[in-house]
Amino acid sequence: MADEPQQTKRPAVTYVDPFRDGAALKPISPEARTVLRTVNQKIAARPSLRAIVDYLFEHTQVLIPCDRMGLAFVDEQGNTVSSYYNRACYDRMYVKQGYRESLQNSSLHEVLLSGLPRIIGDLEAYSHDHPQSRSSRLLVREGVRSSLTCPLSVEGRVVGFIFRSSQAPHMYGPQHIELQMAITERLSQAVEKAWRIEQLEEANHAYTQMLGFVSHELKSPVASMVTDAQILAQGYLGDLTPEQRAKVESMARKGLYLLDLVREYLDLARVEGGELRLATRSRVDVMTDVLEEAVELVRAQADNHGMHLMVCMPSPPLPPVCCDPTLLRIVTVNLLDNAVKYGNEGGDIRVKADVLFDRKLGERLRISVWNTGPGFDTAQQDKLFRRFSRLDDPALKSRRGTGVGLYNSWRIVHLHGGRISADSKRGEWAEFSFEIPATADCAEPLAVDPRE
Repeated sequence: MADEPQQTKRPAVTYVDPFRDGAALKPISPEARTVLRTVNQKIAARPSLRAIVDYLFEHTQVLIPCDRMGLAFVDEQGNTVSSYYNRACYDRMYVKQGYRESLQNSSLHEVLLSGLPRIIGDLEAYSHDHPQSRSSRLLVREGVRSSLTCPLSVEGRVVGFIFRSSQAPHMYGPQHIELQMAITERLSQAVEKAWRIEQLEEANHAYTQMLGFVSHELKSPVASMVTDAQILAQGYLGDLTPEQRAKVESMARKGLYLLDLVREYLDLARVEGGELRLATRSRVDVMTDVLEEAVELVRAQADNHGMHLMVCMPSPPLPPVCCDPTLLRIVTVNLLDNAVKYGNEGGDIRVKADVLFDRKLGERLRISVWNTGPGFDTAQQDKLFRRFSRLDDPALKSRRGTGVGLYNSWRIVHLHGGRISADSKRGEWAEFSFEIPATADCAEPLAVDPRE
């Protein structure tokens, strides 16, 4: 019996250039052109981005069938994509508004750089080949098996993506690209305009809130406490014993650090303007310059709550790394502050640092802060690192917080080329950790513009 011919395995992901691929440039039928004209008119008349996506989902199935449609945007640095709105024919969705994922090592990065549409014919195979893609795993859980991604471009710059997904594998081919691009060409500028207006409104409101909070809740009382401590230390209100003077001077130093922290917060809020500079140093001793100082700043606060603050000493010792120790100290203090603020009275806080090895990214320095406490619902963890966002949980809302610290920590870690994450077991514990490249020497000297 003759051997049966082997079937050619289809690639899990392909990029289609409709200007070079003749199969994608088939003439559009008169019926399709009628639908496209109506789509153009409707898009022009609808200011709401959600209304645009809803209309496309409901009225373009005859051109490009899909079970799910999503709209996402790229941040200014081109490093992260954030889901804005999603519509599906089913109820259970895991990738929702506000979901955010890094473009690093993602096939979406190729779409961003080239501007070419992407087709994933077998999402299960793609997820297996790209285990770092959390969104792919979540979409597979939704039942999605194939997708078509088209970039939204304005003046040659990709600002976002529109996704069509199907619960059937290999649903999309090059013939769908031409139709989707015809829709996207009119869609891009309408979406860009509406998105920028919403961003400006949100940013103006957020910055006003933050500046008001800093000026009224932090800066004035901390400055007053520093002044009082300095007056005491200098003996204007009576002589102090050497031990008393040392303690008061320590209070003044910690207060001055808090004032510096307030200024850093203001700089971080203006990071989009490029005013914040990442001052990296080679061969930083993270244990001494980051962890020990951060723990010392928070230890008294933990003691006041009867908490046991423990530092797990790494073995072997941590290698020196390239980083900005001042900014990483801010991140560590933020995580420790949260552990005290949201942990149990008399509970445990554990700080741990170690070096991990990632097959693709190499050695990574990881710092984690674990505490006993109410924890949080992991379904809400995407909200943790958003500006001024707090979890909708009565057990957590009763504890004072601004929703600024974790967002700023995320920005600082991101500037270092790292990532920050959170995990929890509801009612028992929570853990926040971040990791950065464990590179000893800095490739670039000092100042790094965060917009680059």
